[in-house]
Amino acid sequence: MHEDRQDRTTAGMWGRIACAWAVAFATLHFYWALGGNWGLSVSAGPLAEERPAWFVAVGLWGVGVLCLVGGVLGWLLTRPRPRGLAGRVLKALGWSVCAVLLVRGIAVEMLLLTDTAGQDADVSPAQRMWTLVLWNPWFLVGGLVFGLSAREFGRADGPSCRTA
Repeated sequence: MHEDRQDRTTAGMWGRIACAWAVAFATLHFYWALGGNWGLSVSAGPLAEERPAWFVAVGLWGVGVLCLVGGVLGWLLTRPRPRGLAGRVLKALGWSVCAVLLVRGIAVEMLLLTDTAGQDADVSPAQRMWTLVLWNPWFLVGGLVFGLSAREFGRADGPSCRTA
């Protein structure tokens, strides 16, 4: 009995971390959407200074809301896995978020490291450095924790969770 509780706690840990990761990222986007500047100029470049309406609406408020949805998904991945389609959909969503975050982190990292766009790219040295050492690793961590939470989702469910 004690071992089952320990397995459930360990399995749910990754979902809790994924939830916290998503909520932290949402909070940062809402801070920026409300006019905060810390970290935005090195991640968004000229858009941070100009703040066009589409960027604030989609890139800040929209991404913030999407991150909150990711937080709910992370929390759901801590719960006992529902039977049938609902459980499969939650697990697939967890893996999908994992893939999107990892592809985004790796692709941008590779583009910046290989300088594929050349010197014509509108990326300042400060943007390049902060993206390489902070933002892309942040996406990679998010992808890993969502992947681990999807992998562990439902693994520690005992017979009572699956037959209920």
